[in-house]
Amino acid sequence: MSRLLTRVLTSAHTHRNLTSAAVHRSLWSAASLPASACPGSAVKPVMEPKLYRPPPEVRGMTSLDKQAFTQTISVPALRVPTGVLNKVIKSLKKSTIQRPGVPRVVQGTEESSDFRLVLLDPHRVSSKSCFSEAEAEALRSFSVSEELQYYELQLTYDNLKSEEVLEAVLPQGQDVTSGFSRVGHIAHMNLRDHQLPYKNLIGQVIMDKNPGVTCVVNKTNIIDSTYRNFKMEVLAGEENMVAKVKENGVTYEFDFSRVYWNPRLSTEHQRVVELIRRGDTVLDVFAGVGPFAIPAARSGANVLANDLNPESYRWLKHNCKLNKVESKVRTFNLDGRAFIQGPVKQELPALLKGKTHVHVVMNLPALALEFLDAFRGLLHQEPPCDENLPTVYCYGFSKDDNPDTDVVKRASRSLGFPLENRCSVHFVRNVAPNKDMMCVRFTLPKEVLFSSNHEQTEPSEEPAPKRRKCEETTDST
Repeated sequence: MSRLLTRVLTSAHTHRNLTSAAVHRSLWSAASLPASACPGSAVKPVMEPKLYRPPPEVRGMTSLDKQAFTQTISVPALRVPTGVLNKVIKSLKKSTIQRPGVPRVVQGTEESSDFRLVLLDPHRVSSKSCFSEAEAEALRSFSVSEELQYYELQLTYDNLKSEEVLEAVLPQGQDVTSGFSRVGHIAHMNLRDHQLPYKNLIGQVIMDKNPGVTCVVNKTNIIDSTYRNFKMEVLAGEENMVAKVKENGVTYEFDFSRVYWNPRLSTEHQRVVELIRRGDTVLDVFAGVGPFAIPAARSGANVLANDLNPESYRWLKHNCKLNKVESKVRTFNLDGRAFIQGPVKQELPALLKGKTHVHVVMNLPALALEFLDAFRGLLHQEPPCDENLPTVYCYGFSKDDNPDTDVVKRASRSLGFPLENRCSVHFVRNVAPNKDMMCVRFTLPKEVLFSSNHEQTEPSEEPAPKRRKCEETTDST
């Protein structure tokens, strides 16, 4: 349980600032309202606990009707001379209303241009006694009365946040998500079964509330592709799947529907690349579209990058040219085991005699640990010393209560050599409530690489694809 509490990562949410809502300009007398919830107050306006929530009539809506979300609320306001308006707003920045598209300053019903109304957050201010000492002192210094007036404000769909709209629409008691992964102009969601009847509405809301998002997709529940790129359906917007993204200063382009890309792995990509020095060699077994290979090449490394998916291979080559590192990256379109027992085997003898380091990156966490056996007895002639043996970064998923121990045991079993006390394990991210992505880092033992006791595994295709849930097969690269 403690592991889950410390490792669950929350999705980041982005919200849209939209155009101003229509405002009704009628004032209510504060004296006509009952006493405030603020301690010591003499008057108290009626404040609903869910003041900013859409009307209940929208519950169960599957086709978006923006007009149905309109409601009118009463908010407190201060009558402020225009000459000190900016100073007052600055002094009350924690107490003014903060809603998408709602202005903090409006014209009252009076015709005078010498005064404006500053709208306040009704959850923070319901009487003059709710102002802090500093705020009250500032109002006195600007000769602004602390007596509240009340303003009838119309809130529309444009003034609501995405999670507010979805919470109002989806069945009560069910999980509500407005979280998604942003991949260029594409918002990528992973909807649950109870959300599927509302999928098109959800897609439209996400697109409306996030500038630059012109396509919203949802990945399907099952993946059975040989290349392990998940299938998806478009929920809203255009069907242009070619995305352009920038990660850690590097630009990538790819067809998001045919390759794998996870924006949540940018920190891990950077962490590993920072361990690589100019002149080093990187052997990227499952390179994808290049998030390890290309920044490593930009930092001065020589790279051999491989991927089985022809589309990933095509975009890998494209991205190398796009970032002007094609002379530093040799690309291959092979099965991972064939890559290790082919190009890697050919290059290693000379590399091990050199003075620069060799890094082997194996980022296919659903399967990579199973590929470590390809290194058994890979080379025949042992070098004079073992100072330059390759460093391996192998990724894996674990549902074990002790994921560090679990991935080390599995790596050791695949290598046929114990890695306990000879490796380090890095937690990458929580993929699901009981599932972690880990990275095992170790120096490839010479007993494995040069052992004559192991029969070398014949080059073969990657394991036949199983019908796995997307989470189990796509959190790679």
